[in-house]
Amino acid sequence: MSDNALWIASLTAGTAVLASWVTSWGTTRAARIQADTVTTAQREERRREARRTAYANLIEQAQRMGDLYWKVTHAHTDGTEADRARLVELRERQRDEYGKLRHCVWIVSLEGPETVAYAADTLRHATTPPYRALEAMIEGDPSAADRFEACRDPFWQSVISFAAAAREVLRQT
Repeated sequence: MSDNALWIASLTAGTAVLASWVTSWGTTRAARIQADTVTTAQREERRREARRTAYANLIEQAQRMGDLYWKVTHAHTDGTEADRARLVELRERQRDEYGKLRHCVWIVSLEGPETVAYAADTLRHATTPPYRALEAMIEGDPSAADRFEACRDPFWQSVISFAAAAREVLRQT
């Protein structure tokens, strides 16, 4: 009988060790999966926040450009020297704001995805016709004011298109 007791005790001890090892392995694996899941979720949240910030900064900068376009329209009244001086000042401000806009576009391009990067670049390109029209207004071209006005709507459409693309990406993430 004592041989059976030794055999049962050995089997019980072996089963306990095996059960402990399986439990430990399972717990370790579950902890690793949970840590990976948390890390992935945090990474996705950081990426989403970085994109959201980049998109919002570009929209804000586009609004600043739009405000300058509005000021150009009001500064150009009858082509006097005072109007020309005001337009030159606005051109300088527009150049400064364009530099900031271009920086925002680059950040959006880095954050992606391609659809939003393309919409941001389209917005950037939409600033060229108003700038050229402003240059012509300063030079005294009588048709430049009408060309400038015609450029405002495509610019705002590019802002709206960018915002729609950005909103779609943020909804997917």
